[in-house]
Amino acid sequence: MDIIDTIKVIFPTTVSFTIGILITPIVTHYLYKYQCWKKTSVVKASDGGEAPISQKLHNDEERKTPRMGGIVIWASVLLTTVFFVIISSFADGMFQTISFLSRNQTWLPLFTLIVGALVGLFDDYLSIKGSLDYVGGGLSLTKRVGLVTLVGIIGAWWFYEKLDVSSVIVPFFGTFDIGWLFIPFFILVMLGTYSGGIIDGLDGLSGGIFASIFSAYGVIAFAQNQIDLAALCFVIVGALLAFLWFNIPPARFFMTETGIMALTMTLSVIAFLTQQVLILPIIAFLLVVTSLSSSMQLLSKRFRGKKIFLVAPLHHHFQAIGWPASKVVMRYWVLSVICATVGVLIALLG
Repeated sequence: MDIIDTIKVIFPTTVSFTIGILITPIVTHYLYKYQCWKKTSVVKASDGGEAPISQKLHNDEERKTPRMGGIVIWASVLLTTVFFVIISSFADGMFQTISFLSRNQTWLPLFTLIVGALVGLFDDYLSIKGSLDYVGGGLSLTKRVGLVTLVGIIGAWWFYEKLDVSSVIVPFFGTFDIGWLFIPFFILVMLGTYSGGIIDGLDGLSGGIFASIFSAYGVIAFAQNQIDLAALCFVIVGALLAFLWFNIPPARFFMTETGIMALTMTLSVIAFLTQQVLILPIIAFLLVVTSLSSSMQLLSKRFRGKKIFLVAPLHHHFQAIGWPASKVVMRYWVLSVICATVGVLIALLG
């Protein structure tokens, strides 16, 4: 193991965490100053029906906890990136190569992070200023899905045309070229990953789970000698841990769409860059389960006329049956670490 490569991963991670801790008081000052929370609680489910349980669980107007906490995450990542670009420009020796910004490894995920952050920020702004009262608020689900699809199309085209990627690695079986089908596959993966973003629903839940997921892909990238990409993954982890420091109950803010869109779309790109996209459902198993639970609930209500869960997504079901929120969060954290570990083992052995 090259000690320089190890430092190139660990040092930026520490800086990212530190920057996140330092900028949070500034971010929260303005979030509270401008009352960046939803002024009405949830009253309708995503299918238009009444949502009394969700209304009880999502008492935004009573808690007055700001949205847009995801700013801490992506701002920390971007500031860390700029910091190390500057360091490498003026330093000598080892520090000349300390920057992890590279065209072949980190330009695309960073671009995706910025786009997702800005789109999510706009959605959060509408949620705060608007009067929409369905689950999620802000931009309609159709518009959000459309924007994620657009980013997916651009990303798929870049991989297929610019990077000449049209194959996927199946663990233990090898590489399979799927030709032009790579493009719709890429888009579906990005949409599927984004759909798991509804896991952002309890204090500390999404931050801990995404930290495990990005740590897993950081280890995989490092093992593949994609050091810049590994550094970026762990810089995101450092930013997530800083966010989590302030998001542990009682949360100072919520991550919401500006964080969720940035993280889920970036995660999709990183999964493809490591060529380990087929283990994404294992590493991010809790995102998959969360998305499926909501889909199953909607389908069951439409075709069977009754619900499967008391409330969806699944973590709110556990909360509704009497589990304290802290128990749900910590058990999800444990499961996320296990899933990430299993995924890394499959990637390294397969």
